[in-house]
Amino acid sequence: MGSGHGHSHGVPQAGAGGVGPSIGQIRRMVIALVILVVFLIVEASVGLIVNSLALLADAGHMLTDVVGMSMGLVALLLARKGSTTAARTFGWHRAEVLTAMANAVLLIGVAVWVFYEAVQRIGDAPDVPGVALIVTAALGLAANIVVMLMLRTDAKNSLAVRGAYLEVLADAVGSVGVLIAGGLVLAFGWSYADIVVAVLISLWVVPRAMKLAAASLRILTQASPVDVDVTAVEADLGALPGVTGVHDLHVWTLTTGMDVATVHLTTDGDGEPVLRSAKTLLESHGLSHATVQIESTAAGRHCEKDVTW
Repeated sequence: MGSGHGHSHGVPQAGAGGVGPSIGQIRRMVIALVILVVFLIVEASVGLIVNSLALLADAGHMLTDVVGMSMGLVALLLARKGSTTAARTFGWHRAEVLTAMANAVLLIGVAVWVFYEAVQRIGDAPDVPGVALIVTAALGLAANIVVMLMLRTDAKNSLAVRGAYLEVLADAVGSVGVLIAGGLVLAFGWSYADIVVAVLISLWVVPRAMKLAAASLRILTQASPVDVDVTAVEADLGALPGVTGVHDLHVWTLTTGMDVATVHLTTDGDGEPVLRSAKTLLESHGLSHATVQIESTAAGRHCEKDVTW
C-alpha cells in the first residue's frame, strides 16, 4: 500500500489577497475607535450628571464597544503582523475569534447590570431632564451611524469586526430608545420611561450577543462550517474517478474566511489524477485549504508524493 499527500498552500499572508486584515480595514477600526471614545466620555458624563439609567445603559454598551473595538483592533493587528512559530504554526488567526467571544460576554454583562439597576430604581424613579436625554441621544445616534457605515463591509469578513459592529448597532438602537424616553419625559413627565427604555435596550442586545457567542464557540470547538455540506463533500469525493473509499474527513473553520479540511482517499490506481480531481472538487466547496492523503491499493505500487496547492 502506498500513500500520497496533497497539502494546501499554508496560512496566507494578510493583505496579500488571502485571509487577514488589510491596512484600510485597520485604519477604519482606528477611526471608529476614536469616535466611540469621544462620545463615551460625553454620554457617561451627561448620564452621571442627570442620573439617567437609559443614558448610563447606553454608555455601558458604548464602553463594551470601546473595549471590544480595542480588542478587535489588537486581534486584527496580530493576525496581520503576529509571527508564526513552531509552537504557533497558524500564527494569531484565532485571536479575532477569542475577541468576538469576549465581546459577547461583555454585552451580556452590561445587560445584567442594567436589569439590576432597573429593579433597584422601581418605586424611586429619579427626575431626568428630557432635553438632556434627547440632545445626548441624538449625538450618540449620529456617532453610531458613522461608525456603522465604516464597519459594515468589513463585518462580513471578520468575526472581530462583526462583534464590534453588532455592539455599535445595539448602541444605535439604544440611542433611538433614549430619544423616545426623552420625548416621553419631556411631553408627559413620565420618569419611568428612562428605566423602561434601559431594560428594552438590554433585552434587544442579549439575543444578538448570544448569536455572536454561538458563532465564536462553533469555531473554537472546531465544528464544521454552517455553509459547508460535509455529507455532500464526502459523497462527491467518493464519486471521483479512481476513488474506492473516503475516510477520516474533517472540516472546520480556523478563523473567519479560512475553512480547513483533511481527508484520506483510497484508490486502486494512480494517485496523481485523484489528487488533482480532489483539489478541484474541494475548492468548489470553498475548501481551498486542504490536506488530502492518497492510499493506493494497487498491487506492487508504493508511491509517496507531496503536492502543494
